[in-house]
Amino acid sequence: MTLAPPSGGYVEALTLLRDRPLVVLTGAGLSTDSGIPDYRGPSAPARTPMTYQEFVSGPAAQQRYWARSHLGWGRMGGAEPNDGHRAVARLGADLVITQNVDGLHERAGTPRLVALHGRIAEVVCLGCRETSDRAALQERLAELNPGYAERHAAAPVRPDGDVELEDTAEFVVPDCAGCGGVLKPDVVFFGENVPAERVARCYAAVEALTERDGALLVAGSSLTVMSGLRFVRRAARAGTPVVIVNRGSTRGDELASYRVHAGCSEFLTALAG
Repeated sequence: MTLAPPSGGYVEALTLLRDRPLVVLTGAGLSTDSGIPDYRGPSAPARTPMTYQEFVSGPAAQQRYWARSHLGWGRMGGAEPNDGHRAVARLGADLVITQNVDGLHERAGTPRLVALHGRIAEVVCLGCRETSDRAALQERLAELNPGYAERHAAAPVRPDGDVELEDTAEFVVPDCAGCGGVLKPDVVFFGENVPAERVARCYAAVEALTERDGALLVAGSSLTVMSGLRFVRRAARAGTPVVIVNRGSTRGDELASYRVHAGCSEFLTALAG
């Protein structure tokens, strides 16, 4: 792989990060090389994701969500980990915190991982709280909506594993096979809170860096939402070095020891060796 030219403290950031304990926080920018669009990168279109409150408002919203997700799942489900994911898996970080729901860190074999917002590959019933495999639901959706995917094959894919689509009025959504409840992807929607135990584990790993002369590396996140930014703030407040690698500005730039404008795959591959 050809590495990006040093810029914005590229070499200095690599030197800082090597041979020290790390916590790595990743965002959607890490998965763009796997063909999954970014949320807020330089070329990302404006988008308004469905909130939890909207999803639970009634059948029409759930129909709209699952119709779009049914189409997007086949595309996200076929994505493969890229060089950046594989590099993160080799780093041996104390903890990898990902804001992504695509499951690519898991497929790359990353140890000590917290999927902060859950995984799109799992489904939960809002009634009985039973979880199930998304692939099984995908088969049910295909059986109930024959030809739907083929009719809307040109719909543009979005970062959450769904597509841009307005025509969802005829889409059939199944209920939970066990209790008849509403099925929801087992991910944290906007308007929901990240489970407290996940947050606590992440905070503990970030705080432990201080005594171990470690560093926090952010890769591919704009840090626009507080779920990721809070860990950067905690590290900076404790005097722990923070390196941010992202194309485009981030909400945590002023807290960074080094701000590297480069592709995640190139930088992480250089770091992991």
